[in-house]
Amino acid sequence: MADSKREAALKALFTALSGIAGPAVKRNEPEVAKIPSGGLIVLRDGEPGEPDVLLSPTSYIYTHRAEVVVQVQDGDSATRDAAMDALLQAIGQAVSADETLGGAVDMASPGSPELLDEPVEGAATIKAALVPVFLEYATSTPLG
Repeated sequence: MADSKREAALKALFTALSGIAGPAVKRNEPEVAKIPSGGLIVLRDGEPGEPDVLLSPTSYIYTHRAEVVVQVQDGDSATRDAAMDALLQAIGQAVSADETLGGAVDMASPGSPELLDEPVEGAATIKAALVPVFLEYATSTPLG
């Protein structure tokens, strides 16, 4: 059985993110205690939201909000900030290099990141970002 449009879109985004050199890239993984030295990118499926519906023939048009969690860890704040900036730029480049993600979506576009520092007792501080990536696609069924 072929993947749903929703799953195909998420797999295509994961493939694009996996092409970024350096960080570990995972999908729907729980938070980890130790961040790899190159950083960590976790794609979360997010929410497809309520579709716009077109009639005759019936089509469901989604703007699916996937979430990309980015984490870096270093004791030096300047190094941490530079590593986060590099990963955010790489995510932007990975998505904009092929905005249809190989034809899996009509349009993929990243949103603005939410940034925060997470102090860790007895370890280096973690800098994290939540980056929404909007995946626009149409299906013939609300199940994706």
